[in-house]
Amino acid sequence: MNRNKKLYMMVLTGLLIAIGIVIPLVSPIKIIIEPMSFTLASHVAIMIAIFISPSAAVAVSLGTTLGFLLAGFPITVVLRALSHVVWALMGAVYAAKHPETFTSPLKTLAFNLVLALVHAVCEVIIVIPFYTSGSMSDILYMLFGLVGLGSVIHSFVDFTISLLVWKALAKNKSIVTVANVKQIRFSSH
Repeated sequence: MNRNKKLYMMVLTGLLIAIGIVIPLVSPIKIIIEPMSFTLASHVAIMIAIFISPSAAVAVSLGTTLGFLLAGFPITVVLRALSHVVWALMGAVYAAKHPETFTSPLKTLAFNLVLALVHAVCEVIIVIPFYTSGSMSDILYMLFGLVGLGSVIHSFVDFTISLLVWKALAKNKSIVTVANVKQIRFSSH
């Protein structure tokens, strides 16, 4: 990659990090039901970074973690945000190797599902040490109901938003030049 492309990618990644920091600070839609939390669009910057590169995805994941920390969220939420590095890196590596995935609506849906499941597993693993006291039914409800299912749904919603945003951004030739995923199709026509 030439110097100008590297600089452009750094700036683009920096902008996504800034967005990832700001969203938890200013989002009007924040729902916290310990150990679950929902901040609308909080994964969008990370998911857009997945389309760009693995290094961008990791950097933006770390930036959004900082955003949750600065916003004063509980430590479990901040640690869950840190776990985003895992699924973001996995998703970005896959997207870099298989960018054609996003030209098929069915493959894109499958990618979204796998990403959401890995996302949920990472978040459940993070909260296990914090929520192991109480009745087994309460633990199962908190871990798999609130965190697990909640993460899958939240991930699906944010990935859908990310697809729409990326489809618009991908019209910019400068952005597409540095990105691994060049195009997205919503229909097979």
